[in-house]
Amino acid sequence: MIIRHGEKPDEDGDHAPYGVTEDGKHNSHALLVRGWQRAGALVGLFAPDGGTEPRAGLRRPTAVYAAAPHPGEKGLRPSETVTPLAAKLGVRLNLSYRTDDEAKLARELAARKGATLVSWEHHRISDIVHGLGQVRPAPPAKWPDDRFDLVWVFTREGSGWRFAQVPQLLLAGDRAP
Repeated sequence: MIIRHGEKPDEDGDHAPYGVTEDGKHNSHALLVRGWQRAGALVGLFAPDGGTEPRAGLRRPTAVYAAAPHPGEKGLRPSETVTPLAAKLGVRLNLSYRTDDEAKLARELAARKGATLVSWEHHRISDIVHGLGQVRPAPPAKWPDDRFDLVWVFTREGSGWRFAQVPQLLLAGDRAP
């Protein structure tokens, strides 16, 4: 399963709403407050309390990956988005890969057993998908720029993958694919 990181500030990051780190410091490379709300809501989506299974089409992850932050506190959003979920699941957040490592990440994901969730930068998600090999039906060529509320689900099918989109439907304004 692959998600885009939570909501972010405008490109320049110098105008409200601002990105803030987990400890409340202004950082243009961090999530907006709405992104932090999404990060918290993802816990209930993927790891509902009481042993309840996640919504149809999703699975409780046994591993959680995110793009590693870059030096100088850049690229924090992918890891911020899934840190609460990894904590709830009691798994170590895997930050072994950075953007530009999508081919290596895809090889590792293809070899994994069990449900895995990846939080990534949306312009590079198609590179991960490409590295998985045969996927049917074909996913969109790129992640929509205006969507933070989707889960791309890849299920093993023969020697390839079956693709589906599942809407998160967690926050006001989220919509079906």
